[in-house]
Amino acid sequence: MSQFKNIFSLGLDDRDRLNKELGGGIPTGSIVLMEGDYGAGKSAISQRFAYGLCETDKSVTFLSTELEVKGFVDQMDSLNYNVEEHLLFENMLFLHGDLDSGSVLSATDEEQTRQDLLTDLMDEETLWSADVIIIDTFDAILRNDPKFEALVRQNEERQAALEIISFLRNIISQGKIVVLTVDPSTVGDEAIGPFRSIADVFIELEMIEVGNDIRRQLFIKRFAGMGEQVGDRIGYSVRSGTGIVIENRSVA
Repeated sequence: MSQFKNIFSLGLDDRDRLNKELGGGIPTGSIVLMEGDYGAGKSAISQRFAYGLCETDKSVTFLSTELEVKGFVDQMDSLNYNVEEHLLFENMLFLHGDLDSGSVLSATDEEQTRQDLLTDLMDEETLWSADVIIIDTFDAILRNDPKFEALVRQNEERQAALEIISFLRNIISQGKIVVLTVDPSTVGDEAIGPFRSIADVFIELEMIEVGNDIRRQLFIKRFAGMGEQVGDRIGYSVRSGTGIVIENRSVA
């Protein structure tokens, strides 16, 4: 067990080794940045986080920009992460971010009718009331927010990112955890760089081709505040009916 008392266990120790491989949990008061290209497993890992945390009696808000509630429940069930009871008893709050996650819209009239997504996100108190807030995928919100888009066109996206970070720092000062998943291929380094710099936990999800197989790894680039060894690279797979399975561990 970690020497740090203020951690949230990811649970499910009887099902997989993820919690153990990450040193016993996530330190409270942390921003967790999880990066990975499309198909790398960001949603599956964040869903594993959410379910395990609920199973250890933590409250979780899960905001998805891709799934609606039925799709979310179906996907969780397919991984044997049965969240219906947690949703029913409001231990988990699921929200669907209804936005266009494809190409950035640029028509003036259309842009004027769109919401200021980041402002609305930060103003939604209910979203931030849980112990853990997971936003999957955060880059879709950045790409579809008109104000952020305007700042990108003016090469001022770094300043916009810093304003968001200030808000997130205020949230985690309350002992909460915020998890952001990002596809780095969809946003520029100037936009995502500040989040990488301040993340207390920074995880890259990698897909590696080995012959005809594709192997997935969690690459732990930063894990602040832990008293135990955390694996540099943790191999895993996503199995229908089982969920996340830890395959191997590699420590540099």
